[in-house]
Amino acid sequence: MTLVFLLAAALWGLGVGLKVPHRLRWGMIGGLWLAVIGLHLVLPVGHSLRLATGADARVWAVIGGVAALIFGYRKLLGMLRKPPLPVALSGSSFRPAELNRYARHILLREIGGPGQRRLKEARVLVIGAGGLGSPALLYLAASGVGTIGVIDDDVVEGSNLQRQIIHTDQRIGMAKVHSAAVAMTALNPFITVRPYQRRLTEDIAGDLIGDYDVILDGTDNFDTRYLVNRVCVALGKPLISAAITQWEGQISLYHPAGGSPCYDCIFPVRPAPGMVPTCAEAGVVSPLPGVIGSMMALEAVKHITGAGQGLAGRLLIYDALHADSRVIVIKRRAECAVCGAET
Repeated sequence: MTLVFLLAAALWGLGVGLKVPHRLRWGMIGGLWLAVIGLHLVLPVGHSLRLATGADARVWAVIGGVAALIFGYRKLLGMLRKPPLPVALSGSSFRPAELNRYARHILLREIGGPGQRRLKEARVLVIGAGGLGSPALLYLAASGVGTIGVIDDDVVEGSNLQRQIIHTDQRIGMAKVHSAAVAMTALNPFITVRPYQRRLTEDIAGDLIGDYDVILDGTDNFDTRYLVNRVCVALGKPLISAAITQWEGQISLYHPAGGSPCYDCIFPVRPAPGMVPTCAEAGVVSPLPGVIGSMMALEAVKHITGAGQGLAGRLLIYDALHADSRVIVIKRRAECAVCGAET
């Protein structure tokens, strides 16, 4: 049998060297298998060629049957996972212009038509329309998330424009949430934007967060981060939280209701004053918020559509200065004051 496997490897290598199409290479292997079966049927028992190729045709028949089953299973799986064509969505709430707009999503088997419909039906709240919120909001809008809420009490300033790409020089002095709404609806008129020009406080957090499916926190103060985490845990909402400073950023998806830790599990004690300076205090390289903010939007899209593996239970740390990224496994703490009693 070793001889046959060596011949098969040689044929495959020859096909690779000659750049023979993948399907023809498998055809060559199939031809070899048929030749071996033929030898066993024609040659008498005990012939040297039969002995050199396994002695019994039934062994090769079983090998061929197993290979056929594996091939058939892969083909069936591919057919089942193949995304529907855009025309399959014609009877839904998608307009022809939307089908064209989201065609690249629909072609992805991990998203497809059903995933794009889930995006259209989803409601995502972004807390903060600054450095992280800017790219996150733009990509959520571009992706076709049907309803996007944004809450921020700040106004656009000239110093924001180095990194907060959703705003423009012409909109300096405008409320950030309204500036963001202008940019998002200009990018995608098929979405609904809900701007909230105010600070997120304890008295409104529950009602506001409860109206959305996924929460993105791009704020730069720990009071808001801990507040958002407490409310998300209480309501069972998935929270995508990120932070940046100078050259480094981090991001994770916190969702105890789904089995992953909450923000307080990983950061139970807020840093001492001055230990984690804000961007205004320590500076930040311009593209870094774009990198991490885009990751926030990507994680939201994946969570909504069920595509791939998300960052639940993992903390991604990105070092832009040294072009390095690493992922740390994070786990729930039984003694966590926020989610430790959750099951």
